Amino acid sequence: MADFSPTGFLFPLFLASWLGTGAILILAHCYALLAEPNERSSHTVPTPYGGGIAIILILIGAWLYIDQGKTGEPFLIGTVIVATGILALLSFADDLRGLPVSIRLAAQIFAVAFVLNTAPSDINYFGGLLLPVWDYAVAGLIWLWFINLFNFMDGIDGIAGVETLSLSGGIALVVVIGGLSPVLSWLGLILLAAALGFLWWNWQPAKIFLGDVGSVPLGFFLGWLLLILVAEGQWVAAVILPLYYLADATVTLLRRAFRGEKIWRAHKEHFYQRAVQRGFSHSHVSSVVLVTNAALIGCSVWAAQGWTWLPLLSASVVTVLLLLYLSKGPISKFPGDPS
Repeated sequence: MADFSPTGFLFPLFLASWLGTGAILILAHCYALLAEPNERSSHTVPTPYGGGIAIILILIGAWLYIDQGKTGEPFLIGTVIVATGILALLSFADDLRGLPVSIRLAAQIFAVAFVLNTAPSDINYFGGLLLPVWDYAVAGLIWLWFINLFNFMDGIDGIAGVETLSLSGGIALVVVIGGLSPVLSWLGLILLAAALGFLWWNWQPAKIFLGDVGSVPLGFFLGWLLLILVAEGQWVAAVILPLYYLADATVTLLRRAFRGEKIWRAHKEHFYQRAVQRGFSHSHVSSVVLVTNAALIGCSVWAAQGWTWLPLLSASVVTVLLLLYLSKGPISKFPGDPS
């Protein structure tokens, strides 16, 4: 394994992400790669997209550097990195030209099935409660849902970057506290640094968006890291860390389904989107989500030490309070928020 110091690579990766995203911003302007406002978006002017390219390239490049085939990791991380890159390419094509839902979904299903079927045969995600075929099937469905909810939730300035750095940092902490493979914590820290570099450009007012080229492969990769936590016995932490995203996306989906709406149609009905419509700024909502995620990370660290129901209950209360706060946002601009 290459000489690798987790304490010495964070700033260079942040800088690479910051510079890389800035370069992509220039190219996006040159080639008119602009996201036009639509029924799902919360922005009002065409904005460059493709910022996720820098994060994915850094993830792949950093892994090639620290691995060189000698980590001895048991989870076929190289396979996951390859699948992440392929999804990024397909998602970029979707950003440029628009692909049918069937093709996008089929690619995601293939990537999930490929990784699950090439994982070590002794891995199970539900503690042996299900037969292997069902264990993998249920894990795959959950993973697939996470990929898409991560994409759905990328709707205002800063929120996807905040969630990426929160999940990656939280995963790294849980891995260390739980005594799991340090390789997993390195991957979390790589994403944290890359997300910070991107967030610099994506904070309100966003100069560039993540794009599907970023949100889809990031959902895939983060979903896999969370599944590994589950397989390693840290299922409580794996549920707690993305709890706000899971709650917002799932409740919104169920509410739309109950009203008989076409759930696959673009919309602006997530809690965070409705908070913006009621007067909160993008930066205020993303900041509140960041603070909430910090509390969820604390609960996940608590859970990683062997606790179950108390951290899970605490995390649930924190998440419900956030949803209520976003639902009861101001009906006019929040004092001190930028327009």
